[in-house]
Amino acid sequence: MKILITEDEAIVAGELEAIVTDLGHQVVGIAGSSRRAFKLAETTKCDLAFVDVQLSDGMTGPAVARHLSEDARATVIFTTSNPHHVPADFSSACGILIKPYSEHSVKSAIAFVVDCMETGRSLRRKPRALELSPAYAERWKMS
Repeated sequence: MKILITEDEAIVAGELEAIVTDLGHQVVGIAGSSRRAFKLAETTKCDLAFVDVQLSDGMTGPAVARHLSEDARATVIFTTSNPHHVPADFSSACGILIKPYSEHSVKSAIAFVVDCMETGRSLRRKPRALELSPAYAERWKMS
C-alpha cells in the first residue's frame, strides 16, 4: 500500500512513517503544508493518506483531504486532536484517528481500512480510536 503523510509536526510525521514502514507499506511522501501535499498528489500515487486537519499553512487539511479523495482517488484518514474541526461531511475522508494516538491504534486503523478498501468490509472489529464518516460506515456496512 502506498501511503502519503500530511503532518506539519516533524516528530509526529516521523513516528507515523516508522509505523507505516514497519507494517510493510511504502511512504510515498511527507507534506507539512497543503501546498506540498497538493504537489505530492500531482507527482505520486497514493492509496491511503493520513491528513492532519491543522497544517503549517492553517486549517487546510480538509481541502487536502477532499482533493486526495476526489481527484487522486485515495482513501483519507484525518489525524487531529480536535475532531470538531472536521467538516460534517468529513471532506470525503473515511474517518478520523484522534491524537494522541498509539502505535497500536495506527496499526489497527490501517489494517481495518486496508481490509475495507480491498473487500468492501472488514472481518476485524472497527478500532475504537477510528471514527468513521457516515458515508464510509454505510459503504463498509458498519451501521
